[in-house]
Amino acid sequence: MAARGFASRASAGARSVNASAHKTPLSPAKTGALQALVEGLSREQVAWVSGYLAGLGAVTEGQAAPAAAPAPEVMVLHGSQTGNAERVARDLHARLAERGLGARIDSLGAYPTARLRRERVVLIVISTYGEGEPPDAAQAFHAFVMGERAPRLADLRYAVLALGDRGYERFCQTGRDLDARLAALGATRLHGLGECDLDYEETARAWGDAVLEALADGVVSPPVPALRLVAASPVCDRARPCPAVLVENTRITGRGSSKDVRHVVLAPASPLTFEPGDALGVVPRNEPELVAGILAATGLQGCERVSDARAGDMELATALEGRYEIRVLSRPFLERWGALACAAPLKALLVAGEADALKAYGADRDVGDVMREFPVKGLCADELLSALRPLAPRLYSIASSGRADPDHVHLTVGVVRYEARGRAYRGVASTWLAERVASGAEVPVYVHVNERFRLPADPATSILMVGAGTGVAPFRAFLEERALLGATGAHWLIVGDRRFESDFLYQREWLDYRRKGVLQRLDAAFSRDAPRKEYVQHRLLAASREVYGWLAEGGHLYVCGDARGMAEGVHAALLTIVERERCCGREMAADYLRALMAEGRYQRDIY
Repeated sequence: MAARGFASRASAGARSVNASAHKTPLSPAKTGALQALVEGLSREQVAWVSGYLAGLGAVTEGQAAPAAAPAPEVMVLHGSQTGNAERVARDLHARLAERGLGARIDSLGAYPTARLRRERVVLIVISTYGEGEPPDAAQAFHAFVMGERAPRLADLRYAVLALGDRGYERFCQTGRDLDARLAALGATRLHGLGECDLDYEETARAWGDAVLEALADGVVSPPVPALRLVAASPVCDRARPCPAVLVENTRITGRGSSKDVRHVVLAPASPLTFEPGDALGVVPRNEPELVAGILAATGLQGCERVSDARAGDMELATALEGRYEIRVLSRPFLERWGALACAAPLKALLVAGEADALKAYGADRDVGDVMREFPVKGLCADELLSALRPLAPRLYSIASSGRADPDHVHLTVGVVRYEARGRAYRGVASTWLAERVASGAEVPVYVHVNERFRLPADPATSILMVGAGTGVAPFRAFLEERALLGATGAHWLIVGDRRFESDFLYQREWLDYRRKGVLQRLDAAFSRDAPRKEYVQHRLLAASREVYGWLAEGGHLYVCGDARGMAEGVHAALLTIVERERCCGREMAADYLRALMAEGRYQRDIY
């Protein structure tokens, strides 16, 4: 799929410990059993086991050991669209366990809202999607807490960490809403609201430190002694991507297509572990022409020495090419540059109510355009970099099964090129991969885990997949995986693009799956082949009864593609289908779809 935002795979296993190498009161047999138990446990699992054993050791002689550990006192909840909030929540939960503090963790989609009134300490980590909306799986919880049915929570202490993108006007809006609402319901803040931008790791860590300190002040029971095993560092994540060699870069749109879509295959230097539905984070490099334009606009030479917090000292030109965002405009950059340039027009775009004007302004401009339009004289290199955001990785849905091809990662890359105001513009990662990375060259990558877009655990469950454009990428991985596992559940794929002759991505593969009986139904919509445009949502509506039948019989629904036009159109079509087939009103249909999302039976990977 096309780059759809920014984002990290962080898997930590416990470092192997040889118990027999230490003096121990255990017999050789029990020592071996202990070694077998802890081998391969994750950091979170080791912390739980050690806390449990410490609790058993505290039981006085003559008392029977408790049948179960005491009820946990801290509830960690997460709501995530792409997986970042869940990763932060799991790290926080592991840190609580390391300190011996009882804690549970759950997604907001699975959490029973009736339990909220009985909680005493709740930590919420939640992202904001789109224009201030909650993540799909958190919609039901959000509606409950914000609605009239929410209970008084006078006995609750809480803290909220919000993840967002300052490029949007309603930055961290979902977290802000929940933080204010919980206070209005009588709950007490354990710690203030934390707000994280795209580069969220340091802010989230500092917020977690403050929360742990507050918990240590007697809010929950004191920690019990716990055996600590040092966790091994992740071998490949967002902060430390690993190299992958480009082995294939094939254009898969046909002659005459208005789009350039590539099938890209990478061979990681070290094996990567991923599941269908995960994405690959690609760390790109900016175009040298963009760097030259910025240097010309600011009067800097590019050889000035600058210091980067992660990469150390380097020349300015090097930093601009590989460390900073210079293609995509953001609200924080416009705020900083507007102040440096004393640019009233820029400041006017940033006031409340001008979101549409700001979006239109940024649609066909890059950082260099703004610097040329509003020049700043006498700018030094450090001042320039202080106005820029870090260059964020671009995420691409993985278009292959790791079980079917463990040595490679396949991507479907839509190359972004367009003209505006008399000049050409190109996507950062897509044109870098398509045009400037040579065959055999290395690309820094990492796996971005997406637990919110997962195949059903039961291979007998039927699935309906809806993808437009490069949004078909994860479904290539889905079908490859299900075919390999011999899944007995039925498969229905609905794809959409511009033209049948030139834009039917992976047509031969879909038809091959159809012939082999893996794919029971294939529907396609091509928007520019008929006088009246037809999209995937129209195919859904045309098969209204069958679509509802799949859902009513326990099938799972997956949607991948553009968040605004495609995903909104599909969601509206689903509301209409539920209204029609259940003979109910719009609000009841919306409740039905929210319930499917909370159950994990309606999942979206949208960008």
